[in-house]
Amino acid sequence: MTSQRVGRLAVLAALPAALLTVAGSASVFAEEDTPAYQIDLEQLNDSGSKGTVLLSARGTELTVWIKSEGMVPGQPSAQHLHGSTEGHDFVCPDDSADTNGDGILNNTEATVHYGDINIALTVSGDTDAAKSGLAVDRMPVADKEGKISYKRTIPVSQDVIDHIKDLHVVQHGIDPNGNDTYDFEGAGKSELDPNLPQEATAPTNCGEVKGAAVGSVPVGGIETGSGPEGAAGLSWRALIGTGAGALATAAGVFVVTRRWMEARPVTAAAAESGSAE
Repeated sequence: MTSQRVGRLAVLAALPAALLTVAGSASVFAEEDTPAYQIDLEQLNDSGSKGTVLLSARGTELTVWIKSEGMVPGQPSAQHLHGSTEGHDFVCPDDSADTNGDGILNNTEATVHYGDINIALTVSGDTDAAKSGLAVDRMPVADKEGKISYKRTIPVSQDVIDHIKDLHVVQHGIDPNGNDTYDFEGAGKSELDPNLPQEATAPTNCGEVKGAAVGSVPVGGIETGSGPEGAAGLSWRALIGTGAGALATAAGVFVVTRRWMEARPVTAAAAESGSAE
């Protein structure tokens, strides 16, 4: 038997396993059918911060993924879901919201626009607005490059689920004097708590849910890319379709090739030489 035929047989033997792999991958994505809402975080206070948020709900459990950059390196960032579950139309503010004209948009000025804290997005413990809104010891800490990666699933009320489009994600923490720390020299005391510097509580970015759901949550969430679409720009639903198409194509190749092998005669001369015609 020649190496060419051995190669063909090896391919045939490998096809069933490949088919199972493709089918398995497609089923993993197909089983995940949770609507997701994407939020683009845009800078406030000239912070240079930006990021992406993905929200998805299953029953009354909300999963929040956040990837952001331009935060103060090594410093905790208070972050929350702001807004109303009673139908009020809040929005992210702009520079004109700095009503006292001191050059810093503080949280009190911004709250007029994006609403009160609804949920504190802590890394552990409770998420109650009153108890944990300023729990900076349980907020995510930016790495040395000023990046934050956050994921947590938390129980929420049905009102939050019903009004998810009315809520905004806000991260806090600025560094106007550029010394990579929160201090009282940059912007004085926080109007929320005089024991905290203004730099720690002023908003650094804000993002609103816009439009309809962006589709199903990919396995791994935004940790696998920048959102519900991968690095190649293909939607996860498109990838499911591609997997199904590959499965059908590979199955057809397997059947046709097998029939060709079974029907093809082997002559005596070929048998003696160890090769098929």
